[in-house]
Amino acid sequence: MTVDLISVTTPEHLEQFLQLPRRIYAQIPQWVEPLRSSIAHQLAPDNPFQEYGELQAFLAVQDDRPVGRIVAAVNRRLIEREGQQVGLFGYFETIDSLEVAQVLLKGAEDWLRDRGMTSIRGPINLSTHNSCLFLVDSFDRQPQMMMPYNPNYYPRLLEQLHWPKAKDAYAYDLPLDLLLDPKFEKGYKIAIKSGITFRSIHTKGDGFDEDCKALYELFTTAFANNWSSSARSEAEFLAEAKDLKQLVDPDIFPIAEDQGKMIGFFMALPDYNQALKYVNGKLNWCGILKFLWYRRSINRARVIGICSLPEYRRKMVPLALIYLGMKNGTQKGKPYREAELSYVWEDNSPSRKIIEASGAKIAKTYRVYERAIE
Repeated sequence: MTVDLISVTTPEHLEQFLQLPRRIYAQIPQWVEPLRSSIAHQLAPDNPFQEYGELQAFLAVQDDRPVGRIVAAVNRRLIEREGQQVGLFGYFETIDSLEVAQVLLKGAEDWLRDRGMTSIRGPINLSTHNSCLFLVDSFDRQPQMMMPYNPNYYPRLLEQLHWPKAKDAYAYDLPLDLLLDPKFEKGYKIAIKSGITFRSIHTKGDGFDEDCKALYELFTTAFANNWSSSARSEAEFLAEAKDLKQLVDPDIFPIAEDQGKMIGFFMALPDYNQALKYVNGKLNWCGILKFLWYRRSINRARVIGICSLPEYRRKMVPLALIYLGMKNGTQKGKPYREAELSYVWEDNSPSRKIIEASGAKIAKTYRVYERAIE
């Protein structure tokens, strides 16, 4: 049967776009449905992304039924940073059909070509600050909070369509019953002697707002050269931080300061996917009740980032932050039994070296693809 590609232009189309993953993942128990309200917001005309980017969502339809979806996007901040006309595809979902995948990807390429793009990279949902990457192994494992999951045939479809790998990324597992190498505690003591102070992130009132602004400045400075990364505005960052405010466990979010200035952080969050799995993508009153009930059984954490300004690395700030995050996360009364450190680009040797020194092992591999637009 013919596969048609239609642009998402109406509320009915958008609802079909948001509902489609339920069909794709109906028989995959590991999948955790993202909050549909969050996806809808990312694609909405008032999303701050629209101030510096452009996007178009598409549906693949076969026999009057949606069978795939994709979003093509132009992120002008990324183009300016990389100096090349690279477009993005994301929000990709499809049934196991080479024809459907080809129609979706060609549609994205055509749309990007019309806007002057010469290459296409993905999956990246508008920017790497949102969900990105295809999982390429370990499909039997549930994704951690804000990490992607996809059927095992997605990488095969792209390989059959001759999409080359651009870069891999890894997620590391760290069982929390392992003893940290003594050099981490030693690093903490060296940092203290160097005048560095440590505290937990503030989670209330003006203290939270001030910490978020400092985190934004530190993020923007420390991760400016991350591959395929584009800067967020302060307003975007603060809006995302506000959404996460009630989810923070300050014990596993230590901050390093030098004379009151934030110079590093260890950002970890409880793995709320263990509770979100039961809300079916909707935080209505029933979903909220389920979330509150199941969050009590969370026993994993995701380490999202470990950051230190370069000039403080010799003062052992990264080692000190890992030591504090692990120490606080395993103190009496804490529920955490394991942590995932994700994600780290394969060529980020400094970060991988310090993560592996903690005893963490690679558990999952993710991939981004890129090719020229013909």
